[in-house]
This record gives sequence, C-alpha cells and structure tokens, in this order.
Amino acid sequence: MNQDSLMDWFDRNKRSLPWRKNPSPWSILLSEILLQQTQMERGIEYHHRLYHRFPTPSSMANSDVDDVLYLWQGAGYYSRARRLHALSQIVVADYGGKIPSTYDELLALPGIGPYTAAAVASIAFSHPVACVDGNVRRVMARQTNNEDPTVIDVQKYADRNLLREYPGDWNQAMMELGALVCRPRKPTCGVCPVRDTCKGMLRAKELPRPKKQKKTTIELQCVLKVDAQGLPELIQRPDSGLFAGLWGPHIEEELDSKGLEYLGCIKHILSHRTMNVHVWKDVCEQGIDPSTVALSTLDRRILSLGGVFLNVPTE
Repeated sequence: MNQDSLMDWFDRNKRSLPWRKNPSPWSILLSEILLQQTQMERGIEYHHRLYHRFPTPSSMANSDVDDVLYLWQGAGYYSRARRLHALSQIVVADYGGKIPSTYDELLALPGIGPYTAAAVASIAFSHPVACVDGNVRRVMARQTNNEDPTVIDVQKYADRNLLREYPGDWNQAMMELGALVCRPRKPTCGVCPVRDTCKGMLRAKELPRPKKQKKTTIELQCVLKVDAQGLPELIQRPDSGLFAGLWGPHIEEELDSKGLEYLGCIKHILSHRTMNVHVWKDVCEQGIDPSTVALSTLDRRILSLGGVFLNVPTE
C-alpha cells in the first residue's frame, strides 16, 4: 500500500469532526466509545451533548450515573454509559483525572476493548499501535483479495502497514478510506488513492464475504399506566441486564392484560434480536414527568404510542 498516496488523500478529504477540532484525550475517548455502536451523525450529536456537560473526566466522575444515562438516552447500548461513568471514576482515582496514555492501561479500563485502546493510544498520544475495525478489515480484504480474513490476519496487515511516524493520522486515514471510498456496497474504486495495489478491485463488492448473523425474536408484553394528567407510571430497571438503570413502563414476557385497551405492537430491532412489544393501556393514580428521567428509545416509542408527550434533552 502506498502510504504517501493515502496520507495525501486523507489530508484533502478528512471530515471535520468535533474531536479532530478539539483532540483532547477525553474528547477522543468519548468519541470512540460513542461510535462503537452509533452512526457518525448521531455520534457527533451525542458527543456535543456529553462533552458540553462533562468536559473532563472529573466532571463526569463527580456526577451521578443517572445524569450520564439521561444525556445518553436515544444513543442505545446503555451499558456503555454506565461503563463510561465507571471509567471516569477510575481515571480520577488512579490517574489524577488524566486519561492514561498506553495501550495496556487503556485496555484495562471499563468498556475499552482492543480497538478503542489502540485508537486512543495512537490518535491522542501518538503511540505506534494499529487500529482494526470493520473499515480496516474491508480495506484489507480488498487490497489482498481475501474473502474471509480472520482477526489475526487483519491485525497483522494493519501492523505491517502502520505508518509509525504518524500512527494517529494513519489509523484515521485507513478508517476514513473504508468509510468514504472503500464502502461496503458501493465502493468508488475509481477515486481510491491506493487502487494501484488493490488485488481485489475487480470483485470489490464481493469482498469480504458477508457474515450471516442469526437474530432471535422475542415477544414481550407491556402495560402502560397513565394518570389523569397524562403522566405515565415509570419504574427504574435493575443495574444489570437490558436497559439497565433506565426508566420505563413495566415490560415482561407475560402480563395480565385482561380488560385493557390494546394500543398496538412495537417492533424494536437490536443488533442480535428483534423485540415485538405488545402494548396495553391502563390508568394509575399518579405518574411522573418522563422528561426528568432517562428512557431508552424503546420506552420513548411506547410512551409515544400511548399519547404521552416527551421532551428530548439537548444538553
């Protein structure tokens, strides 16, 4: 792979992102955790929201985890928010409020895997470690004409091609190439800066071979209770499991809905499962204002189905 060509292309085409304008270690770490399971546009929105409220690890560590969950609502995979809060407390207690710089130190923090540790170490601290994500795997598969590269294959390729003088920019260039040019379904090979070394260019759309994922479907029942003022009865869920620590109406696999008004079924799709939630409406003596607590996207959809007005947090 021609490193100079890729770096020249990156300099001309890299996206203007908030964590590139303000490349502090905390800002970069926050972006990487958000983008683990969140699309770029939404990641930018939530990065702004969280960084505005928590500009340092100390500011988050000194806040309640419910404050983090409240701003995280709608971003999905809420365990990330809880782990991020735990991470901030460890950073304050063990590192004086400063993000640790080495790959091994970062990897030991809650919610940090090999990719995120490599990304933060290289981008924030210029440590020569190669990042491997889905974009890099796709670039590698097409450059080497490999239908099904293993994790070890991709890591070796990334390590071998790493521009050690500028590891952060190189890792971002590789990922940007995969996101903007070497795309999954519509690669634009004609403008690719490294097309001269691409062995799989003629069959790029076939590479790498898609992995089939089995999704399970579960049927759930929900009784949405609303008081005379239109406020719903909400409960806070346990600290473990799906939607841990968030608020919402009562949802179970089986609930007594005899005599209640049926509102409809919400199909909620997660990465590895589909949830069909059948919603009934009931009354309660006193509900709570849903804008004051953290709700999952599913819970917000349930409340909307029941005609409950919702405010969306902006900061």
